[in-house]
Amino acid sequence: MDFVNGEERKKVVVGVCARSKKCESRPMQEILTRLKRHPAIEIVVFSDDIILNEPVTSWPDCNSLISFYSTGFPLDKAIEYVELRKPFVLNDLPTQYNLQDRRRVYNVLRKNGIETPRYAVYNEGDEPVDEKADSIRVDGVEFPKPFVEKPTNAEDHNIHIYYPCEAGGGSQRLFRKVGNKSSEYSTEGRIRRRGSFIYEDFKATDGTDVKVYTVGPDYAHAEARKSPALDGRVERDKQGKEIRYPVILSAKEKQMARIITLAFGQTVCGFDLLRANGKSYVCDVNGFSFVKTSQKYYDDCSHILLGLILSKVAPELYSSSPPLKQPIKWQLRDELEDKIQLRCVVGIMRHGDRTPKQKMKMEVFHEKFHELVKKYGKGEQQQIKAKSPSQLKEVLTIARYLLSQVEEGKYVREEIYKLERLKSVLEMYGSFSGINRKVQFRYCRPKGSSYTKHRKSSGEPSSGNVFGPKKDDRVLLLILKWGGELTATGCAQAESLGREFRLLYPDEEGGSGLGFLRLHSTYRHDLKIYASDEGRVQMTAAAFAKGLLALEGGLTPVLVSLVNTDKTNSMLDNSNNGSLMMDRVKLKLHSLMQTKKDLEEEDRIRVAPTKTASLLSSLEAVRNPFEACKTVHKLVCSIKDKLEARVEREGLSSYECKFYHGESLILMAARWDKLARDLITKNDTFQISKIPDIYDCVKYDLLHNKRAEVHEWRQLHDIVSKLADVIVPQEYGMTETEKVEISQVICSGLLRKMRADFNHNVAQSENENRLDPSYYDGFDSPFGHIRTRLYFTSESHVHSMLNILRHGGLFPDRVNAEWEYALLKLGEIPELNYMTRFVFRLYEDTTKPLESDARYFVKIQFSPGARRWEHIEVIEPSEISSENETEVSNKTRDYEGASSRRRRKVGKASLLKTVDSESDDGSSPNEFGLSIIKETPTGVARAQVRHRCQVSPRRAPSPPPRLSLTDKNQLVVERKLSYGRMMVRADRECNQECDCGSGSEQSDKSSTSGKSTSPRLRGMNPLIDLHSGVPLSQMDGLLRRIALTTEQEAALKNENEDQTGPCEDVLSSSSSSKS
Repeated sequence: MDFVNGEERKKVVVGVCARSKKCESRPMQEILTRLKRHPAIEIVVFSDDIILNEPVTSWPDCNSLISFYSTGFPLDKAIEYVELRKPFVLNDLPTQYNLQDRRRVYNVLRKNGIETPRYAVYNEGDEPVDEKADSIRVDGVEFPKPFVEKPTNAEDHNIHIYYPCEAGGGSQRLFRKVGNKSSEYSTEGRIRRRGSFIYEDFKATDGTDVKVYTVGPDYAHAEARKSPALDGRVERDKQGKEIRYPVILSAKEKQMARIITLAFGQTVCGFDLLRANGKSYVCDVNGFSFVKTSQKYYDDCSHILLGLILSKVAPELYSSSPPLKQPIKWQLRDELEDKIQLRCVVGIMRHGDRTPKQKMKMEVFHEKFHELVKKYGKGEQQQIKAKSPSQLKEVLTIARYLLSQVEEGKYVREEIYKLERLKSVLEMYGSFSGINRKVQFRYCRPKGSSYTKHRKSSGEPSSGNVFGPKKDDRVLLLILKWGGELTATGCAQAESLGREFRLLYPDEEGGSGLGFLRLHSTYRHDLKIYASDEGRVQMTAAAFAKGLLALEGGLTPVLVSLVNTDKTNSMLDNSNNGSLMMDRVKLKLHSLMQTKKDLEEEDRIRVAPTKTASLLSSLEAVRNPFEACKTVHKLVCSIKDKLEARVEREGLSSYECKFYHGESLILMAARWDKLARDLITKNDTFQISKIPDIYDCVKYDLLHNKRAEVHEWRQLHDIVSKLADVIVPQEYGMTETEKVEISQVICSGLLRKMRADFNHNVAQSENENRLDPSYYDGFDSPFGHIRTRLYFTSESHVHSMLNILRHGGLFPDRVNAEWEYALLKLGEIPELNYMTRFVFRLYEDTTKPLESDARYFVKIQFSPGARRWEHIEVIEPSEISSENETEVSNKTRDYEGASSRRRRKVGKASLLKTVDSESDDGSSPNEFGLSIIKETPTGVARAQVRHRCQVSPRRAPSPPPRLSLTDKNQLVVERKLSYGRMMVRADRECNQECDCGSGSEQSDKSSTSGKSTSPRLRGMNPLIDLHSGVPLSQMDGLLRRIALTTEQEAALKNENEDQTGPCEDVLSSSSSSKS
């Protein structure tokens, strides 16, 4: 009792019954300190000795009890104490048993109408989970990857996220924070078989989780943090606390918080919220939880708890209680000081450097192939695409079986050399990880007995089969596609440009790019990344996001968490809609390019009616198209002959992986052989549609396979590049009308989305995912909000976007001098190379009236991407052992590495061996039953065996003097998703003495000091300004005029399907007849 003015005054004793570690934590002490300020409150903390060793009858008496479970806490004794003393309990104790079992938590959530991810429960002893390559079935419920596996024990934080094979496979393993790590990537993709688990759908939250903290049913505080599933690196402040930022909850989320508080009987409660696809899901309820660092939260929480305690225990004191502290009044800077505000950024980008795309068609007749189609297809006319590892293994098994029949002297109707090619391609890399190969089957109309004739006319070598298919046989066509995978250089290009992209945003950190990271992490940035369904495009998007957001580790978690794949609306992957129009243009171009004389000025104008400077310049360099194609064919045949001669000399060793990306000599020779056969037709004319393929191949080999020492490549490049500069842009239309019409068909979905992006910022409503400024006073502009949409696509879309800007009529009613100059500059660009990008930035001038056209304007920037091959910095993939994986991923580890140029000069080939503890000779069979023990040059990618090859230990030399390595983001362990391997790359920074003319990224540590410069990988063209401010009304008018409606697109798609046969190649058949 206290005496106030001579009168006795009652004390309210608040007991704190929890483990001492929890009671002594800073958040708890902040709350208790504030409660003690009230004259009627007395705090009694139960010590561990009392809780663990004393009977409850000896525990201190109290009027109100704060008690909660943690590891080692005797919850049953606490319940016994409550039954004995009857205090007012803030957090109900019996229901805390529910919080220890995730199954009970989900049951309570479901009964109370709280939305959770779709889930199923596996209890140990139940029927085993049916596990497939890319999905599982639990209790009759199928979960495609990615999915989440949680132990039912809520105290077990070892949660796994399993990724699909097309994204690289493996799993991300979450755990309680250890230092600065909260998760790590593992190549193991199989589920756990011991224990009870909850399996649920993975929700892509754009790399951010939300933690919600309630104090009673009417108060909820929310904080955003980087998702541990992203890269596992915990971001901490100067005090070592995890960085989190308060965010505003929507009305629905506040109602969810109220229901959870009441349903679980926990006044002080925390739960995890996932925001995905415009909806909110609860994935965990933690029970008693406090915010770690918010002073305002401590004030609010203590005030609410005081009111609850006094109102229940001593109502007479509650009405006269003075506030503990006045609410913080947060001072805002007048945002109108920044008169020009960035509101939206839209980026459209092509993928990075890739391997050559390759395709092989073959007619198959064996019943095993037909059975495979029946197994996965629906009827004979249903085409199937075999992409999963299990399907590809079945195709490989059939190919091996047929070749074994040939070895036994039995007859097979399939072409033997194509069966061997099929087997060789499917055995590449040693496993089916990543998006790198697919086999398509479709039934075609019978072609009679023209099988042998077709083989001879196409120049294919005889396979030993002397019989063709019967006339009444149905034809099953197998189409094998491989290649087109993002290279290590492509990953580095995308990551470097992602870091550079930060500099396009307002920066309060002195131009270091950290201003963007701060903007994004504080929920003032709405980021969405979209990619087409192609693997190389998705991987480019993931690498770009990794650089943009300064993430660490592999690309698989980034791809799954941040990249939205365009699988439904075909916004980025519908170039087939314009195939008929493009085929007509290609036929016309094919005819014009067969000219056997030197081109005069009028001839050049017929080929390039738009009179674009780059086209006319390239045509002038070509001079005689037919003779140029003839020279190209001669050089291709010479290259093919040299490679085939080397195959003959080297014999079996030609099957070894000697070149970039695991390509063998035999596959390289086959690649050039196919180019030589496809370029020329039976009438000795040239199929100019193959010129871009030849250009891609020679550019790739010059860049990555210099060790092959084929001298004709450089000569071929000089000729074929000029032809490609004419042919590639003209395939998307020759006249202005054709260019606009084809672009309209290809890009309409993207144009409609761009309109929505811009208009959302003009007429935006209150955004749910925003920073809550009332809890944080660390920003000059807490209400500033920027919307970013990044679209990654292929060559067709960037050519179409360029044609829309050049010929769509951005300023149809007047001449704009700045735009006319930009069009002239665009006309001088001959090639849209890898990483071509358009950037549109929408600004608002807050000094202009709302109805004024000058209030919103768009700044347009453009880059043609990578420069010519001789200017590009090449990143070599290398292999690491599993023992080194953890070490090199540590950002503080010193690394003694060297550039790829220096590595090639040091030492002989390193011995790569597969390791199996059960083998006597140190070798083990891989997934295909092959043992691989071979010597390869340092840095050359090798086939994966048991998920990872082992590299013999060898200390690398120190880096050259002009290269410096820093301690963060310089060593990057990247999982090569296209073929499921790990590689180490040392990012290099060029100092002022370097003669390359550009630099790459500095470490984040140096960036914090404000000394960071613009990071750019050598060989990349920078962004150039096309226009400093197009009125939004003009840009919106262009997008509205060009974009087709969804109904028009659907009608066009149906028209294309009606006019194209199931197995016809419109262009090749037409051009052959024309020839």
